[in-house]
Amino acid sequence: MHVYVLAEHTGSELSPITGELITAARGLGVVSAVVVGKPGDAEALAPQLASLGAAQVIDASAEDYGERLILPEVDALQALGAANPAPIVIAATVTGNEIAGRLAARLGSGVLTNVVGIEDNRAAHHEIFGGSYTTTAIAGGECPIYTLRPGSVKAEPQEAAGELAPMPLPAATERDVRVASFTPKVRADRPELTQAATVVSGGRGVGSEDGYKEYVEQLADVLDAATGSTRDIVDLGWAEPETQVGQTGATVSPDLYIALGISGAIQHTSGMQTSGTIVAVNQDRDEPIFSIADIGVVADIEEFVPELIKALKNR
Repeated sequence: MHVYVLAEHTGSELSPITGELITAARGLGVVSAVVVGKPGDAEALAPQLASLGAAQVIDASAEDYGERLILPEVDALQALGAANPAPIVIAATVTGNEIAGRLAARLGSGVLTNVVGIEDNRAAHHEIFGGSYTTTAIAGGECPIYTLRPGSVKAEPQEAAGELAPMPLPAATERDVRVASFTPKVRADRPELTQAATVVSGGRGVGSEDGYKEYVEQLADVLDAATGSTRDIVDLGWAEPETQVGQTGATVSPDLYIALGISGAIQHTSGMQTSGTIVAVNQDRDEPIFSIADIGVVADIEEFVPELIKALKNR
């Protein structure tokens, strides 16, 4: 038995979710990591993938990969699934879920999206109703497809062979969307949200976009922490979508989670309640966030956080 895992990468570096995917998929069989990219990407990433547990690294490359969207991954996984059927595990990102849907239609296989765990018998688990319940489902077909929610499985590296297997992809056709230009988004110099040891999150209680920057981001910078947020302030435009924690955002489990001005709705707490130590700061002592907090601070954020930042800097 074997399983295909679509590696998430930037060309020269693997995304942390790839280790989680390989760990989650390991029970389904011997892992073949599929690297879809430009020529040379798979060769550069093979040692990292081998250390994570990939017995085989499939080099699905195309010269024009940088000018294409979605279809190279779908084409590669379809060809592999048709020739040698096996389960397929993909990251539950916006792109990953679209790849999974297209792939399921092509292969005629079942697909389970946003799962939080995969069993050896091909069953998978979902968290529903804000994490209050866990359901189990099985995807049918010879190539059941799963998209794994980032942060739901802890990566457990396990050395494997990582043997390279070339698989050249055909050039783009008239069906393909072509990228005319590309400007990389400038990322803040902070840890990755789902991998950070400390996360500072903000909710409506921070007051405004300026409040988010002044309290959440500044405290995060002092602590060398990642920044998080609730869905409502993302919808308001106060925080970037990639900072969202919760049922429709990222699942995190840092050693320390600091919640500033967050009420504690289940849609948010389902994504952070497994954190090691939870510190909640809110001026309303009746907010539900205090029921799961290890340390609760009833205070005005505008007064408390600047003093906390000052004290930390002095130390």
